[in-house]
Amino acid sequence: MGQIILRRQQGIALPVILIILVVMLISSVYLLKSSNSSTLTASNMAYDANLSMAADLGLHAGFKYLQARAPKTLKAQLQQNDAAAGYFASYDTAQPVSADAFWTGAATVQAGAGDFTYTVQYVIHRACSVTGAYNAVNNACIQTSANRLAGGSETAVGESQDMFTPVYDSAPQLHYIITARIFGPRGGNVVNQMVVLIDA
Repeated sequence: MGQIILRRQQGIALPVILIILVVMLISSVYLLKSSNSSTLTASNMAYDANLSMAADLGLHAGFKYLQARAPKTLKAQLQQNDAAAGYFASYDTAQPVSADAFWTGAATVQAGAGDFTYTVQYVIHRACSVTGAYNAVNNACIQTSANRLAGGSETAVGESQDMFTPVYDSAPQLHYIITARIFGPRGGNVVNQMVVLIDA
C-alpha cells in the first residue's frame, strides 16, 4: 500500500493576489484623476469660448462706431480723437496690448445677463502716426489701395485693353484696429482684435 505524503502549503497565491489588487487600485485612482482632468479641460475650453464670444461684442460696438462715420460727409470726424467713445485717430506702436496705457480712455459695453454679466472694454485706433488728415506731410498711415474693376468704362491712353484690368481709386483705404478685452470671474481674460478698412 502506497504512502501518502502531505506537504505544507507555501501561500504563493495570496501575495500574487495582493499585488494584483494594488495594481488595480492604482489604475482605478489614475483613471478617476484622468476623467476629472478631461472634465476640467472641457470646462475651461467652454469658459474661454464664452469669454471670447462676449469680447466680440466689444468688436461689434467698435465696428458700429466706424460704420456710422464711414459716409463721405462724416469721415472728417475720424481725423480727431473721440476719447468718450474709445476712438483714437493715431496708433502708438510702442504700447503693447498688455500695457495699461493702451487701454486709457477705453469704452465699455455690457455682455451677458444676470449672474453672467461681463464688462467688455474696447478701443479703436486709426493706424496713423498722428491725428489729422491721412495725407498730411507729417502723417504716416497704413493704407491699402482700393481696387475697383472698370466694367464698361473707357480705356485711357497707355492703359491695358483688358476689361478685367484693376483700376485703383485715387483715395486709399485706411486701416482701423478695434481691440476688445474681457476679464472673466475666474481670473481668465481674452483679448480679440479686428481690422476694418474704410475709404479715406
